[in-house]
Amino acid sequence: MTVKPKEPLPPDSIKGVLKAKINPSKIRVGINTLRPLRNGQVLIETSSIEKVEAIEKDINERCGEKLEVNAHKLRSPRLVILNIPEEISVDNVEDTLLAQNSDIDLKQGDINAKFSYQTKKHGRNLVIEVEAGTRKLLMQKEIKLGWQICTVHDYVVATRCYKRSKYNHRTRECRGEECCPLCAGSHKMKDCSANPQEYKCINCLSYNKHNQDKSICVNYSSLDKNCLSLLAVLEKQMNNTSY
Repeated sequence: MTVKPKEPLPPDSIKGVLKAKINPSKIRVGINTLRPLRNGQVLIETSSIEKVEAIEKDINERCGEKLEVNAHKLRSPRLVILNIPEEISVDNVEDTLLAQNSDIDLKQGDINAKFSYQTKKHGRNLVIEVEAGTRKLLMQKEIKLGWQICTVHDYVVATRCYKRSKYNHRTRECRGEECCPLCAGSHKMKDCSANPQEYKCINCLSYNKHNQDKSICVNYSSLDKNCLSLLAVLEKQMNNTSY
């Protein structure tokens, strides 16, 4: 959720009001994040929608004359249908799926097709957005599309900038300096001469810089699938999704 003042107030003052009037232990809420945003608001993150609702209620009751709360809605789940036939597209996947899978209790409008993409092995996958109930129905079965049987998995990916090797923004939006995803140096990956023993993750280095009391390993590239910073981004995304 985000908190903003009803009258001009800097973020530090917003945090001061919250800390003076809200006691998380009394409402049994653990706060994962309390930090200012660039727009002057303050971000609060907890571990569940129930805890969001509890602290939202407390802020409205105790700070409503000064602060306004905006509890963010959870995202709808996204699923990826693997290895779809050539004739299946964003435009016809819902009609085909409903026509060929009458054993699954689906109706028109349950499937919101987003995009398809080609895999490294020249297959095609298609990403759809659904509600939590539809997700459960599809995840329990293999689905028939054309002449093929396709499997369905959760689609959870991190938005990544390949210029700075950072998360939560795309390369075309980036105004920062180049950063190698392998060694965290100020050059492009193609110009990197580091060997694997010299790899450093820029995201984990940044985390350690701001969390010196609980530092994490940095001795791998930012492209490593087991990168702790990547896993944290994916976990946060799942926590913000209505499964």
